[in-house]
Amino acid sequence: MSKLIRCSISIEEELLNKFDENIKGRDYPTRSKAIIDLIRQELVKKEWKEGREVAGAITLVYSHHKREIVNKLMTVQHDYHGLVISTQHVHLDHDNCLEIVVVKGKPGQIEKLSNKLKTVKGVRHSSLIMASTGKGI
Repeated sequence: MSKLIRCSISIEEELLNKFDENIKGRDYPTRSKAIIDLIRQELVKKEWKEGREVAGAITLVYSHHKREIVNKLMTVQHDYHGLVISTQHVHLDHDNCLEIVVVKGKPGQIEKLSNKLKTVKGVRHSSLIMASTGKGI
C-alpha cells in the first residue's frame, strides 16, 4: 500500500451534510474511505473511456424454458472467447437462471459482448458491471 497523505478540502456545509447522509448506513469506517471509493470509481470510469484493458462482469437473468437460449448464450460467449475469463450459472428457481460472465479486455469489445448477450431472445435482465484490472488505480 502506498504512503498515506493527509489533505484538506473546502466544501459547502450543505453539500457535506448531504454526503454524510448519503453514506450513513453504508458501514464506511470514515468519511475518507467513502471519498477514496468515489475517487477510485472515477478512475475506473476513466480506464473504460480511454480504452485500457479493464475487467468486469455481465449478469444475465433468463428463463431456461426459452427454446435454445442456453445454446445461443454459449455461442455468443464463444464468439468472444478472448474476453470471457469465467462463467457461473445459478438456478434461481424452477423457471429462472442467473448467469455471471466475468470478462477482461478492451472496453469496446466488452460492451459489444454485453449488448449481444442482452439481446438474445429470452433474456429478462442484463447488467454490465464496470471494474478494473487494478493496475491503474
